Amino acid sequence: MNTRAHKPDVIDVAAIIDAQRVGAFQKRLMVLVALCVVIDGFDVQSMGFVAPALIASWHVSRAAMGPVFGASLVGMLIGALTMGPLADRVGRRPVLLSCTAFVGAMMIATAFAGSLWHLLALRFVTGCGLGGIMGNAVALVSEYSPARKRATLTMWVSCGFTLGAAFGGIVSALLIPLAGWRAVFALGGVVPLLIAAAMAVALPESMQFLIARGAHAERIGALLQRVAPMRTHEGSSVAALFAEGRARVTLLAWGVNFMNLLNLFFLANWLPTMATDFGYGVADAAIIGTTLQVGGVIGTLAMGPLIDRWGFFRVLVPVYLIATVTILSISHVAAVSLAMLLAIVAASGFAIVGGQPANNALSAALYPVTLRATGVGWSLGIGRAESIVGPIVAGALMQLHWNAQQLFCAAAVPALLSALMLYAMSRERCLTPTRQPSTEAA
Repeated sequence: MNTRAHKPDVIDVAAIIDAQRVGAFQKRLMVLVALCVVIDGFDVQSMGFVAPALIASWHVSRAAMGPVFGASLVGMLIGALTMGPLADRVGRRPVLLSCTAFVGAMMIATAFAGSLWHLLALRFVTGCGLGGIMGNAVALVSEYSPARKRATLTMWVSCGFTLGAAFGGIVSALLIPLAGWRAVFALGGVVPLLIAAAMAVALPESMQFLIARGAHAERIGALLQRVAPMRTHEGSSVAALFAEGRARVTLLAWGVNFMNLLNLFFLANWLPTMATDFGYGVADAAIIGTTLQVGGVIGTLAMGPLIDRWGFFRVLVPVYLIATVTILSISHVAAVSLAMLLAIVAASGFAIVGGQPANNALSAALYPVTLRATGVGWSLGIGRAESIVGPIVAGALMQLHWNAQQLFCAAAVPALLSALMLYAMSRERCLTPTRQPSTEAA
């Protein structure tokens, strides 16, 4: 029987979720999704932490690591651009589960890489899987969150990326002296396979997605205990992101992600290596890199409730202006003391790393449910296009003997542009101030 032909009384699922407290079922879902995001952050940052040991072991130049950093980002770009639209067609659950399992398998394979080219290829294919995680995680959590807490909850789950990145520094510091850099990837591969197994048992599909796709009433009723059909669609297209007055806002959202991810991956990949140029040892360099991620965790936890109270723009515009100043200051305070450098790096992480989950939540807020995974995925994908170039360009500039002060001055520009683009977005009359993301089905 075609359930789309029968239209009983419509129930507003979003309104029901909004009226309830966040229950145990939603909390379990969010923890499970957050663990996927932890793996995303662990994998991306672990390469930066193992790079000094790998350079010493394989006797390769620093510049040779630029393409390796970029390879996984190219893969993430492809994954983000393709997996978002796919999830809007087949569902968030199968894409998220498959990507997590694939990443686990590829990380284990990375532990057995025998050459720089082999490593580069594995980082690329791993990135393809990683690119499908964040956008779908944000979309799924957003659709199970009450509007009054949606920004906070999506940002807290996105914070798993930063926690994973920080965890990568701790694991690397412990494992590399004991078992070498390969052990970091071996551990990083087993964990996502276990998470994927748990997801296969416990992760539900988005109720709003099921309704929008005209799923059987029994399946929806198992989640909500009531039938709530909505107007169905045959899937979303990227062109829809520019329809109904969304074009300017979409481009601005892409620009913010473009600029912030450039800075995030530049700092995450190169800060530990550049710390050795400042005269710090390998252990201190790992601490400096970890501090960036710890600052990001604090930023995410702090900004979520503030955004729910004041809105995205009143929080993020000042945050990125602060980031402009702190990034400019890194090279100046490095020679003063480790404590002062750690404070400035933490502040930069608070703004840049902590600001990225807010950008993800903002992207989810801009689009209806039938476009949400596509919107978030493409916003992240476009952002990662520059993040691919950033670490490679930084390596090339080092080869041209740019000093640290020049590099960090260049890195401050994207933070300033992010603030300006967010301010421009706040002036858009077609955009309701986004304390609460859109919850309609169409």
